[in-house]
Amino acid sequence: GGGHGFSRPAPPPQTGWERLCELWRRDELQQYPEETVNIIKSAFTGGLVGWLYGGLPAFRQARTAFIEGSQGELFQNRADAVQSAHRAGLRSFIRYGWRWSWRVATFVAVFNMVSTGLSVYRDKTTISNFASAGAFTGALFRMHLGLPGLAGGFLFGAAFGIPAGGLVMIVQKLAGETLQEKRNRERREQYEQKLAEWQSRISVTEVLGEMESSARGQSQIENSRRI
Repeated sequence: GGGHGFSRPAPPPQTGWERLCELWRRDELQQYPEETVNIIKSAFTGGLVGWLYGGLPAFRQARTAFIEGSQGELFQNRADAVQSAHRAGLRSFIRYGWRWSWRVATFVAVFNMVSTGLSVYRDKTTISNFASAGAFTGALFRMHLGLPGLAGGFLFGAAFGIPAGGLVMIVQKLAGETLQEKRNRERREQYEQKLAEWQSRISVTEVLGEMESSARGQSQIENSRRI
């Protein structure tokens, strides 16, 4: 195969480690696998939800506290007072929203990386993958509180991972195939297509080679006749 200037296409990843490495590798269109894109998307969504969860209550509380604490203060007009209250709320929205945002985004990212990694490595999607990912992520977030925190985080994470994983599996089942099944099908189809292209190129090259050698042989015969 190498003598023709191109080699036989590589077969799809066979081992768990090869499949894991493929998660961070771009394809011919310079795009990352769907699983990797989903990890990034879910982390961004989690960060947005966390910001709203932490920021909106803080905004309302800060605005209320400002209004109550500034009863005796003088403002130029009502609009000035309302703007000042909104600015106080906005500062609190940014401050507390950010605190929740990065925590939720990191939790979701770690959870999805571990659950996706387990599914890809084992080449199957099971509820145990999500339970394990949740337990690991929960323990990681609470380990700074010592052994009780570690145990509490482990149990909380597992309790979070099971319904979250169940929801993901239901959505995938409704779609007709899991991400692993879809990925394996696409890999197999791409490999078969590349293999067919390679085999046709090999055939064309061999035919051209035979034609070239026969033409060369004919030329030598004609030259010998002329001599």
